[in-house]
Amino acid sequence: MYNHTSKRLIDLLVSLTGILLSLPITISTVLALLITNRGELLFIQQRSGKNGKLFRIIKFKTMNDKQNADGQLLSDEKRLTKVGLFVRKLSIDELPQLINVLKGDMSLIGPRPLLPEYLAHYTPEQARRHDVRPGITGWAQVNGRNTISWEKKFEYDVWYVDNLSFALDVKIFWLTIIKIFKREGISSATSATMERFDLQITKK
Repeated sequence: MYNHTSKRLIDLLVSLTGILLSLPITISTVLALLITNRGELLFIQQRSGKNGKLFRIIKFKTMNDKQNADGQLLSDEKRLTKVGLFVRKLSIDELPQLINVLKGDMSLIGPRPLLPEYLAHYTPEQARRHDVRPGITGWAQVNGRNTISWEKKFEYDVWYVDNLSFALDVKIFWLTIIKIFKREGISSATSATMERFDLQITKK
């Protein structure tokens, strides 16, 4: 019952409230990013949602588009701006995803939505992470975020699917708040964000 009815109702109420309460932060972030990114404000990218359905995720843009001599984007570390780093550390870049929650693309809590290119690389067990709507935060995020391996992330995602409950969502919500203030798990050991899963598979 919670998964199909109550969870969606809570998503709608909390996301709408969150949008209203975060307006001062959103406006300040918009102004700062408009100056830093020279007018580029939002990062919009296709992701895979529930049952693999594709949607466009909305985030604040924290990196510029600087390229090397060959026209390829520089590494995340070199493109992450000072304002972007601050916004990312406090997870402010995730705020626009509340719009995705209102639209029904996402939930507040669930496995993080990943790139469509990854779909072909999941094992049948890992693919079960798509049995629920993806979330702004989730069990993997409060258990290491970008500091744990992809395999461990997927293990946590599937565990969440199998143990989904109101109590678990409340626990993840409060653990997320704690993680934000502690600024933990933002970067992996080798990158400012997280190495792509499909590239990792290719290297094996």
